[in-house]
Amino acid sequence: MEEKSLIFKKLFYEKRYNELIFAIQTTLEEKKKTTPIQNLLGVCITLRSNGKSKEDLLWATKIFKQAYLNENQTNDGLLSLVNFINTSVDSNNFFDTEVNFKEIFHYFKEANSFFGDNEGLILAILRVHKHLNNSEMILFYLKSLVEKKNCKISTFCSYIYFNCFKKEQNQKFFFDQSKLLEQNLPKYDEKDLVKIHDNKNDKIRLAFLSADIVGRHSITYFLKTILLKYDKKKYQIFLFFNNTKEDLTTNFFKEIVDQSFNIKTLNDTDSINLIRKNKIDIIIDLMGITSENRIALFKNRLAPIQISWLGYCNTTGLRNMDYIISDRNLIYPNEENLYTEKIIFLPEIWNCHSGFDLKRKDNPLPFKNNKYITFGSFNNFNKINNNVVETWSKILKEVTNSKLILKSSIKKNTEKLKELFKKNDVLESITFLKRTSSYEDHLNTYKEIDIALDTFPYNGVTTSFEAIWMNVPVLTMKGFNFNSRCGESINKNIGLNYLIADDENDYIFKAIKLSNDTEKLITIRNKIFNELTSSSLFDKNQFSLKFFKSLETVYNQL
Repeated sequence: MEEKSLIFKKLFYEKRYNELIFAIQTTLEEKKKTTPIQNLLGVCITLRSNGKSKEDLLWATKIFKQAYLNENQTNDGLLSLVNFINTSVDSNNFFDTEVNFKEIFHYFKEANSFFGDNEGLILAILRVHKHLNNSEMILFYLKSLVEKKNCKISTFCSYIYFNCFKKEQNQKFFFDQSKLLEQNLPKYDEKDLVKIHDNKNDKIRLAFLSADIVGRHSITYFLKTILLKYDKKKYQIFLFFNNTKEDLTTNFFKEIVDQSFNIKTLNDTDSINLIRKNKIDIIIDLMGITSENRIALFKNRLAPIQISWLGYCNTTGLRNMDYIISDRNLIYPNEENLYTEKIIFLPEIWNCHSGFDLKRKDNPLPFKNNKYITFGSFNNFNKINNNVVETWSKILKEVTNSKLILKSSIKKNTEKLKELFKKNDVLESITFLKRTSSYEDHLNTYKEIDIALDTFPYNGVTTSFEAIWMNVPVLTMKGFNFNSRCGESINKNIGLNYLIADDENDYIFKAIKLSNDTEKLITIRNKIFNELTSSSLFDKNQFSLKFFKSLETVYNQL
């Protein structure tokens, strides 16, 4: 058996997964497939197709489950359970397979009582709660891990991020927690790092760091606005990717900049040195604490000027993050002390959408044909908290025969939301749509909506730009910080201040009043159609000029 184990290890480290699967299946009797061997087999099955095969995921899930049941009070059994939970979520997420979540929670409770708060087990059950959109339990488990004070940086980031969805939160919390995050980030010895250049280059070397320049990710539409229109005599542009995979979108951005590098496989020290060697003057982080972020790199300073923009609309808490790009609708003068960064206030709006390939048309109000009002929200379901559900439910009850169309920008299980709407007696008025592979089909779905309802306190951004592009007005609510005021800034920059509610009661009042005045709705849609492309929301040329002028201002202060 020892000889076989050595062969198995060799095949695994050489990534010869098919050979290893064959060897285990043909050389070992079932009774000799120990829990470690079963774990190895299940992992190889998932790795050989990179989780893209439904059959492989289901097979691996079955193996992991049996391994746990065979040995549920050992570390190997615990690992089997963690693998079982993760592959169950993956199969449901990618292939809509049936998953017995009650069974998963039963096994979790059983293991949790025996092993205690094991971080791997907690992180696995967190994935389940994220998939089920159970925000209360997500924060409960994230907080339990953070309070241990030795949690992963990614867990600390998730804890701060998921608090953005809480109505009860305040900016002081984010400020304090982000400073605690910085204290937990590694600080590397400068003796191991390339020295940051202190001489100005012939051109300003501007870099962006992101893991999200792929597919139809939201930030690509805003980043494109400035990268397609800048002074090439004055700037040299670099992109640093942290992508596991690259696609046509990634390649498009590579072609429009001067140089690009993928640092995904590099450790922090090597990443810092690579960026410093390129003598970057200004680097802009497009992730903050979101996505596959590399926030620790910025604590250790990559360039003389470091700026946060787009991906995370809040303070990073880093003393070395010099600036955050915002506008005066988002951060008020008396709040600047709750951001560790200095604020770069762009004149009108903090970002500008590059627009869509779909030709704009003056889409008629759906009410004309339906004879009832259709509300809609295509925001990430994480943003639909209990308070949002209650507010939307009151609107549906007050507006006769009204409907609400919901579609998440990220795939989520809908059972939790359905329960909440059922509790509010409006479930029959809700339609849940699945994500579409065609972006044109996605945009065309807005033609079915009379009024888009924004989420709060975490507003939509890309979804609001999409709705407005399709002539659909967005009703939003005033917030308490950058993150929760994005809807305000968007509406103010298209001249729709009327659609900014003071609170929940005003939100309900405005939704009802607008529903009862379809002529006003038509007038608003006409205004959007006629003024959109010249507004600061989509005026790429003007935004790019002002964006780069702001960068030059801080650069000249060096």
